[in-house]
Amino acid sequence: LFLAVCAVGIGGTFQYGYNVSIINAPTQHIHKFLNETWSSRYHKELNPDLLTFLWSVIASIFSLGGLCGALIGGSMAIRLGRKGALLMNNIIAILASILMGISFPTGLFELLIAGRFLIGINSGVGLCVQPLYIGEFAPKHLRGGLAMGTSIFLTGGILTGQIIGLRELLGGEKHWPVLLSSSCIPALAQLLFLPWFPESPRYLLIDRGDELSCAKALKRFHGSSEYRREMEDIQRECFALDGEKPRKPWQLFTDPAVRWQLITVIVMTMGQQLSGINAIYFYATYVFEQAGIVAEKIPYVTLGTGVCECLTALSCVRSNYVGRRCLIIGGYLLMTLWCTVLTFSLTYQELYSWVPYMSMMCVFAFILSFGLGPGGITNTLTAELFVQSSRPAAYMIAGTVSWISFFTVGMLFPFIVNGLKQYCFVVFLLECFFVAAFIFLIIPETKNKSFLEIKKEFHKLNFGRNA
Repeated sequence: LFLAVCAVGIGGTFQYGYNVSIINAPTQHIHKFLNETWSSRYHKELNPDLLTFLWSVIASIFSLGGLCGALIGGSMAIRLGRKGALLMNNIIAILASILMGISFPTGLFELLIAGRFLIGINSGVGLCVQPLYIGEFAPKHLRGGLAMGTSIFLTGGILTGQIIGLRELLGGEKHWPVLLSSSCIPALAQLLFLPWFPESPRYLLIDRGDELSCAKALKRFHGSSEYRREMEDIQRECFALDGEKPRKPWQLFTDPAVRWQLITVIVMTMGQQLSGINAIYFYATYVFEQAGIVAEKIPYVTLGTGVCECLTALSCVRSNYVGRRCLIIGGYLLMTLWCTVLTFSLTYQELYSWVPYMSMMCVFAFILSFGLGPGGITNTLTAELFVQSSRPAAYMIAGTVSWISFFTVGMLFPFIVNGLKQYCFVVFLLECFFVAAFIFLIIPETKNKSFLEIKKEFHKLNFGRNA
């Protein structure tokens, strides 16, 4: 099981975290490349406004690709299987790496844009299919812990990108094309290791009707002595579905039996993206400068934020015994607290010498709190709230909402910060509090429950007393 999670994660959410992270380091070098390419091609200087526009396209086209990936990820998981979709997805990543790698020697910045779009598609598919696959092959009592592999590899990707992007490694002017094309390495690793593992047992039995292959897969994942209980659970779910085919996303919106599950997934996914985690990263450099850290050393201190996220994701595997509700509600409430403290500390930054250090503590505490709940549990709950026929469509909807929110935050966030300054965290603390209140009032505990038992819990919400 552990090796399967590693084989799935290295080419899944690791790619997303890695490609979000590595684009920051070569910003100035890409600007120089755009200027030189434009001058040699058109024999005139590149207009500063056009330079800003081209850089914005290179940075934001990733999220547009991610949205496309989320829209096709569920269909790929149904047609090719969970494992087959992930393997095919690596072809997209390798093609993207080639395009980004040859953009500099060929002098075609258009290839860089195309490569970022394709790696965005790869990330969108990975974010959709990886938690789906892990949630389906994990045994009931380990589902939460194994599903945290999604978060661990995402944060691991961010940290790896921060390290590889240092100017002493691949973040220098000579090596930035190699840095951008290095995303082919996780793709090749997954192509090498993932074929050794079976397809999702639930997909084999419920979608394909192949009971023999399902039993073999369960023996590989759970062991010869432990697989029978999980097999019975899958058979019960298969019987309850009564041959129902995988559903389309729009069918979920018209089905009252999944109304509150769908609302929950949309609220949690938007809450995760709009929680203020991007604002924290934006303000981190300013906070570190105010604390007296030399500008040249700030990239190394920023690595501490990546380490924080990784450690929290790892600790969540151990702390998952307290239940999903407790972790995610606690995470959002702690984020509300740190937003409040950070607003005050940034407002009174100049009054006392120790206040900048409090701001610094709040940055790390907020990131730890995000990793404790919203960062790790959201994908786990998406897998648990739906039965087999609805799960791929639910992930397509969740992925679409996530990427649209990600793009919206990227577009609106600079205006929010410029308009409200440090008081922008008031917006985020209100959002965190309301999401915590929603989860407390609506979501039942899902730990150690089968997918059918969770469905029955929501049946009471969807149909009220008539249930």
